[in-house]
Amino acid sequence: MKILVIKHSALGDIILAAAAFAAIRAAHAADEVTLMTTPPFAGFLSASPWFDKVITDARPDFWNILGVMKLRRQLRGFDMVYDLQTSSRSSRYFELAGKPRWSGIASGCAFPDADPQRNFIHTRERLAGQLAAAGIDKLSPPDLSWAKADISRFMLPPRFTLLVPGAAPHRPEKRWPEAKFAALAKQLTMPAVVVGSLFEAPLAKVIRSFAPQSIDLTGQTSLLELMSVISRASLAVGNDTGPMHMAAAMGVTSLVMFSSASNPTLTAPRYPDGGWPAILQAPHLAGLSVAQVVAALP
Repeated sequence: MKILVIKHSALGDIILAAAAFAAIRAAHAADEVTLMTTPPFAGFLSASPWFDKVITDARPDFWNILGVMKLRRQLRGFDMVYDLQTSSRSSRYFELAGKPRWSGIASGCAFPDADPQRNFIHTRERLAGQLAAAGIDKLSPPDLSWAKADISRFMLPPRFTLLVPGAAPHRPEKRWPEAKFAALAKQLTMPAVVVGSLFEAPLAKVIRSFAPQSIDLTGQTSLLELMSVISRASLAVGNDTGPMHMAAAMGVTSLVMFSSASNPTLTAPRYPDGGWPAILQAPHLAGLSVAQVVAALP
């Protein structure tokens, strides 16, 4: 059979879906499984063992006739579709795809996730419930050993603490102040390695001004390289953002900080077995002291 899995962004959501990806692959071991995702994650997920093909969704406006026609061609010809995005947009793909067997929330689909609590439970449990409704009964810890790359050029120390001071550029309220990350780095017994996008480079610069032994890798890693760096960490401390999801998924002991801008009950990173990392919450992260974070370190 030809199977399609739909999962767009963001990075944290992709990582939280890893167990579902692995479960779908296991259930369709003899079938051809294709992933539809967004361009930033296509190369990364092409390296995984879960998909035979990866295609990208340009997410055209629905008035863009040529774009929608291309999307329709991409969606046609599948025997079964697992819509793990379950957004209003992806649900509209059900008709574009010709109404194949479909797992999701699209009206009239064969395997609806009809749990009335689905919007009030964590993503991992929500995906497990959706797949159970489609006949896939178990999510197992996903094997992430494939997510590795040569990172020898970074000359990482044997032990280090990963610091993740950034967040999505449009979500500054999700960031603990970089000056406090810097003060934390100064107190750590292990050197700090700071990761993030090039956008976070100014944050890393502040941290290194207080703790010059810190290593700045912001903007220098692909997603596979980032996973390899993270897998080497002894401890990870950061905001509610993609690299912290990676850290927890790789089994790295983690402390994640949440402001009122997001709800850990629904979206917190999770360890491979489904366990929860240490969570530190405050209405405004600027109000969290360095001492509170140090006290909460696992």
